[in-house]
Amino acid sequence: MKLIELAKELNVSPESLKQFIQDFELDLIDCINTNFEVKEDFEKFAKENTDFLKQYEKDLDKNKTLEQIAETINQPKDKVEKAIKENNPNIFDNGFFKSSISSYGVDQKLGGNYQFVYNYFGHTTSLQHRDFIGYRDLFFYISNVLESFLNPQQVKDWGIHKPAGIILYGPPGSGKIFWANKIAEIINYKFKEVKKHYLGTSFVDGNKTSFNDFLVKMMKDEKVLLFMDDFDEIMRERKAEVDVASCNLETQEIILHYISKFEKENLLMVGSANSVSEIDEEILAPGRFDVMIPVFPPNLSERAEIILYAMTKGLDESSMLFKILKNNKADKVPFWRDIASKMKAFSNTMIIDFTQSLKKRIKNLYQKTRNENLKINQNLLHGALKESASKLTEEYLNQVAQFLNDAVINNLDDFQQRIVALKTELESYKAVETPRRVIGFHHNGEDEELKVKK
Repeated sequence: MKLIELAKELNVSPESLKQFIQDFELDLIDCINTNFEVKEDFEKFAKENTDFLKQYEKDLDKNKTLEQIAETINQPKDKVEKAIKENNPNIFDNGFFKSSISSYGVDQKLGGNYQFVYNYFGHTTSLQHRDFIGYRDLFFYISNVLESFLNPQQVKDWGIHKPAGIILYGPPGSGKIFWANKIAEIINYKFKEVKKHYLGTSFVDGNKTSFNDFLVKMMKDEKVLLFMDDFDEIMRERKAEVDVASCNLETQEIILHYISKFEKENLLMVGSANSVSEIDEEILAPGRFDVMIPVFPPNLSERAEIILYAMTKGLDESSMLFKILKNNKADKVPFWRDIASKMKAFSNTMIIDFTQSLKKRIKNLYQKTRNENLKINQNLLHGALKESASKLTEEYLNQVAQFLNDAVINNLDDFQQRIVALKTELESYKAVETPRRVIGFHHNGEDEELKVKK
């Protein structure tokens, strides 16, 4: 059963079910498949708790004051206010919270008893077998963007057409190519990457070929997602002071020529960019690459889960590393939260680097001591942290700062909580002591210095 079919049977909206999954931090893999087939446990829960889900939706849709939320969930007003401020939601001028704020979601964060929800998900899937970790908000945002692919009736009922082009933007190492593959999986399109040598004119097996030939061939194929890396560089705006490579200018012209045919030919082009600020406005015009999706570095809880996932991926339970992890209770997420809290603004790549470094350090220590009960101590953790932080350069932090500026302009309402959290983490690098290096970046219209602490 599809999520939309379950929602119709329960007489609730699919959007309220998606928001419920996010508010109660349920693992997506325990609730739905990538193609939005509902899992058995979630379907059972929903059908046995329909009244609660209807009550949840009614509350979600209602504009409400702080006092009304506190009364609904029987929690002190000051605690409710603090919990809401931490998520930094928008507030109407008349003092009412937007209807996207759930009283029950606030209550859950304040420790309200919702064990009746979690009782249905007792047999959770191991991190090792998850398709991806966290990012519920991004997954559902992307699914809404792709609704016209999943529900062709949208074109007939609402005149909402498929996007011809999508830009995934985010700092290096944030997982843009992963999400491009995920988009292809969701809409059941074949993933095809535009290699650098496809641009301009080249010779393949002695035959002259061009990007124009390649693109025409792709449009003849059935359901293709065409992924282009370095999209911001290739599609850079033409300026007198900026030298745009001739092959990139040619690529721009070819894409602009054919893009109106993409939807009819079942071709979706997805570009990967560090920033959208320098992309030519013609490229971003309606009907072209007018859908922009931010890909954030992982937040604190996601970092802890990614560390555990990478540390245990592919390990046999009889392996020495798994035994050492288990002896240290490092086979569970809580062990990693402290070190993850020190990885502010780290990319996915940096986190993987940390786990690789830590594995080597644990192996070396074990080979010296032959001690299965060795402790994964602070020296081991901080040594690996220091090594992985080598990529936390001034260039990278400036890229994160630019990404935040882009996200505020293009996706503030969609990802306000992530934007605020990442901004706070980035600002933590402002030195309170003599810095090792100074990073200049533009913030709120003024030049500030972002300084990396020791």
